[in-house]
Amino acid sequence: METQKIKSEGALRINKYLATAGLCSRREADKLIEKGKVFINGRRARLGDTVNPEDTVEVDHKPVKADLKKIYIAFHKPYGVITTTNRESENNIMEYIDLPQRVFPVGRLDVHSSGLILLTNDGDIVNQVLKAEHKQEKEYMVNVDKSLTPEMILQLERGVIVEGRKTLPAKVKKISDRQFTIVIVQGLNRQVRQMCEKMGYNVTILKRIRIAGIELGDLPRGKWRVLTAKEIASLKGNKA
Repeated sequence: METQKIKSEGALRINKYLATAGLCSRREADKLIEKGKVFINGRRARLGDTVNPEDTVEVDHKPVKADLKKIYIAFHKPYGVITTTNRESENNIMEYIDLPQRVFPVGRLDVHSSGLILLTNDGDIVNQVLKAEHKQEKEYMVNVDKSLTPEMILQLERGVIVEGRKTLPAKVKKISDRQFTIVIVQGLNRQVRQMCEKMGYNVTILKRIRIAGIELGDLPRGKWRVLTAKEIASLKGNKA
C-alpha cells in the first residue's frame, strides 16, 4: 500500500524521503547521510541519491518507510514539557501525541514556556515556518517582573541586540502593567526572553499563542488537533 503511494510520486531524493517518513528535516537527513548512517539497499547512501519504490532504506540499521500522507497538527505544550522526540527523555513532547505516524516538532519552545507548537511529518514545511525571510509571524503573551515603560516597548519594537545581531522589528501591544503581546518573525534561541533580559526585565510567563494563521485559541493544555486546510495554506504562504 505504502509502496504504491510512493511509486505514484516517482523516485525521491534520499533526504526528502527521510523527511517524508517523518524521521527528521531535510537538513538533518543530510547530516545523517554525511555521518554514514543511511543505507539504500545495503549500500551507504550519498548526498543526492534517489530512492525508488522498490528500494529498502535503513537508518542506523533500522528500516524506514515513507508515507506520503502529510500530517499537520497543533499542540498546546504545557509548562515543563521538553520539546524532544526522544521518548527516553522524561516528560517529552511525544508522550502527548498518540499518532501511529512519526511526526516531529517544527522549531522549539523551551521547557519553561508553554503554548502553541506545530508537529508534522512534512520536512519541507520546517524552513517555511522558521526562516525569518518567509516572515511567518509568531505571537507570544508575555508577563514580566516589573512595570512596563514606553521606552522598553519602543525598544522591543525597534530591535534589541541578541546573539550579536539586532532583532528584526516586532509588534508589541501592552495588555496590563506587566503583561504584553509581541509578534516576531525570527526564531532565535530564547529570543523573547533574551530581548526582555537585555532591557532589564525577567520573563515570568511566556506563552506562544499564534503561528502564522494558526491560533492556540481554547485548545486545552496537553491536547492536540489537526490543522485545517486554511491553516496549512497560511503556513505555506498561500491564500486560503
